Amino acid sequence: MGRFHQHQDGTQHEHEHEHHGANHEDHHDDQVGAGGHQDQVGAGDHGDMSGYQTGPERVVVLERIFGENDRLAAANRSTFDEAGVTAINMMSSPGAGKTAILRQTLAFLTDTTRVAIIEGDIETSLDAERLAGFGAQIALLNTARGFGGECHLDAPMVRSALARLPLAGVDLLLIENVGNLVCPAEFDVGEHARAMIYSVTEGEEKPLKYPVMFRSADLVLINKIDLLPHLDYDLDLFRANLRKVNPRAITLDVSARTGAGVDAWCDWLRSNLPG
Repeated sequence: MGRFHQHQDGTQHEHEHEHHGANHEDHHDDQVGAGGHQDQVGAGDHGDMSGYQTGPERVVVLERIFGENDRLAAANRSTFDEAGVTAINMMSSPGAGKTAILRQTLAFLTDTTRVAIIEGDIETSLDAERLAGFGAQIALLNTARGFGGECHLDAPMVRSALARLPLAGVDLLLIENVGNLVCPAEFDVGEHARAMIYSVTEGEEKPLKYPVMFRSADLVLINKIDLLPHLDYDLDLFRANLRKVNPRAITLDVSARTGAGVDAWCDWLRSNLPG
């Protein structure tokens, strides 16, 4: 029996596992820029638990989980700040192009910026291997190894990876979250800003169907624009749908295949570095 979860905006879903750390939409962070503040909804609001006989007990357990995640997210952020590192949480659905964008980013940045990556996947080192050879320090996080196979990264997981990264020699930490359009957006991992990679092949309606992730993003990279001539796709409609759920999000058109727009994305990253 999964844990039924209802967000404040009415979005509902059931998890087939218990989360080990949480910063859910009813507890999500509204981040502004790389040094942004964190406006968080109270941890006691966990949706309607009336369907569970153990509803009150579940609320207590969830509050403890949420509290632990927030404590470690704050600790992660303090660690980044003390080291002078800007951390960016990169989120998307599976196949939207996070790793391909990262390859282009490393090729563009590593001559001028010291970059490290936390690579999150449920299983395998395939994406981490694709990012090797670009000069970035990489720490692989498989959530199936000691973290219950979660569909997201949370603050304790990210904390566990930091010991494997030389933060004193890093300017920018890119956290490639597990590919999923729901859960990663609910967890504060200590990042300074959130970037979402969205592919035009996913359809214009996705901001309306999955508002939690789109609402939490500071920047949305609209990827695979090289495919637009071959698709029945309305880019203006997508932008309008995004504005309905997140009018403050910056958008950039990119192509991980051709490299178009990667310079603007890297300019945004550099603009969020300290100093």
